[in-house]
Amino acid sequence: MDYIKKIVCFGDSNTHGYNSKTGGRFSEEERWTCLLAKMLGDKYDIAEEGLEGRTACFEDPLFEGLCGLQYIHPCLMTHKPIDLLIVMLGTNDVKERFSSTPENIGRAMERLVQKAMSDREAFRKEPNILIMAPPAIEPGYETTAVAGEMGKNCVEKSRALASVYGEVSKRLGCHFLDAGKVDGVKMYPYDYMHFSMNAHKNLALALADVIPCIIGDSNE
Repeated sequence: MDYIKKIVCFGDSNTHGYNSKTGGRFSEEERWTCLLAKMLGDKYDIAEEGLEGRTACFEDPLFEGLCGLQYIHPCLMTHKPIDLLIVMLGTNDVKERFSSTPENIGRAMERLVQKAMSDREAFRKEPNILIMAPPAIEPGYETTAVAGEMGKNCVEKSRALASVYGEVSKRLGCHFLDAGKVDGVKMYPYDYMHFSMNAHKNLALALADVIPCIIGDSNE
């Protein structure tokens, strides 16, 4: 019997679609999640699960409810049965107040993904997860309004995440994509850490190309 393939996009403000130019949110005609849905067509259903400030597993002392580890189970159970979980987190984890290293953040991502994999009943078949390393924060963020929120050394930490996440993906047998290496994925120069409009489009194009291979073209 044919069925619509369910994809859950679990992330932070760059999945939610924060527009640092306006301080609002990109529209459904602009967000990568919505563009991806249109590109894949009606055989796929995309669930947007982006939350501004979300971390992989750190509890934020300033804002409640932002720990991805604490929310991944109810998220998966809400959307089951799932054919693919896409996780793109780590940008908020580099904040100075968490005092974390790239290796710490890698362990956080590993713990989050392991928890998702343990919820086998949430997946239609076997757990199927794509870990996406977020593009690195770009130099210049220190001169913008986000400087006080993020703190120091965010560029260096965020640059190291792709390599660390790649190793996590290998250990766990997950798919991996370095979003920072996708052509045209750049940050807006308003804070150097949120996607430009073109970045949303180009990320959607890249994912639309690989997802059918990850999930499989046939509805068995």
